[in-house]
Amino acid sequence: MEAFIFNLFIFVLASFVGFELITKVPPTLHTPLMSGANAISGITLIGALIIAGGPDSLYAQWIGFAAIIFATINVVGGFMVTDRMLEMFKKKEGEK
Repeated sequence: MEAFIFNLFIFVLASFVGFELITKVPPTLHTPLMSGANAISGITLIGALIIAGGPDSLYAQWIGFAAIIFATINVVGGFMVTDRMLEMFKKKEGEK
């Protein structure tokens, strides 16, 4: 039970800090920073895979599984936003 409380504390703290950081970024910087954040989310995804696959405790595995889901959503969403941003800078076929 002690490991569960510790892991839950880390999860809640990381969620709070992440939310605060994202809300403080101005909209003009958000999209360029998203591509850099994908690398960090990839590292988070690897850490979540290690935790979810570990034999530590069932609670840690469930929290690791939730982290896998959230990190995957973050990585995929980040790539979608980055791709959308890059589409804005491509020249249209009718323009020269």
